[in-house]
Amino acid sequence: MFLRHSSLPNLLTAPLIYSLIVPFVLLDAWTTLYQWICFPVYGIAVVRRRPFFIVDRHKLGYLNAIEKAHCVYCSYANGVVAYVREIAARTEHYWCPIKHARSVRGGHTHYAQFADYGDAAGYRDGLTALRRDLRAGSRRARLAR
Repeated sequence: MFLRHSSLPNLLTAPLIYSLIVPFVLLDAWTTLYQWICFPVYGIAVVRRRPFFIVDRHKLGYLNAIEKAHCVYCSYANGVVAYVREIAARTEHYWCPIKHARSVRGGHTHYAQFADYGDAAGYRDGLTALRRDLRAGSRRARLAR
């Protein structure tokens, strides 16, 4: 019934959409491995994966099996993107916590703490404290988990 009421463009593009599962799984696995290896070396708190993956819409009784599969796929894909973004944000926080010259659209939660663009003294003076904020025992790191 669901497939019969789907448009031809939706049916034709579905395999392309679902083909992204391969890069999403690879990104998920590779980024997890990266942080497990590198974050302890840098003293950065490891990002907990679970909070980024909310998979619950498949439990809705009014969705058919195909719609539920779509919801699981989208929840996973968006969870990977959010998870990877936090890992990238902590990496940037550690290595280059300097704001850009232009405004950033949708910046991550760490960005507000970064040194202003062109503020060499502020960057040098604040770098140690910024890195300390990423350690597992810091209040900021606990809040980000």
